[in-house]
Amino acid sequence: MNKTGVVIAINISKEKGVIKTPIDVGFFKENHGLIGDAHAGDWHRQVSLLGDESIDKIRAMGIDDLGSGKFAENITTKDIILYKLPVGTKLKIGETIQEVTQIGKKCHAGCAIKSQVGDCVMPREGIFTKILKAGKIIPGDKIEVIE
Repeated sequence: MNKTGVVIAINISKEKGVIKTPIDVGFFKENHGLIGDAHAGDWHRQVSLLGDESIDKIRAMGIDDLGSGKFAENITTKDIILYKLPVGTKLKIGETIQEVTQIGKKCHAGCAIKSQVGDCVMPREGIFTKILKAGKIIPGDKIEVIE
């Protein structure tokens, strides 16, 4: 399994359950998440990550215009299969260190993403982390499994 990948986008939203907007740089606070994002806070799902490879599965269903943030992920990745990383895995992403806390999630009713996109891959293949070491992340930053 590939132990490295790359960040292709950082995405943010002020509300939960909506598509996120890509930003040039994300500042991540220890035990909080992405500063300014609706999902940040003192809980186990501070940051959400989804691989572009997972998004490709929905694109293959003939759904166009699926860019970064469409599944409400904070970090869109490439070249690392996130959902195969065990809970407890530590990742160095940009300046941050993050710990995988959850694989997938229960999709909530009335989700804007599923209604707009038709299917949501996040409940199956998205992962969640908490921030152990604060720092900034920009597109192009390396993702590395450190333990």
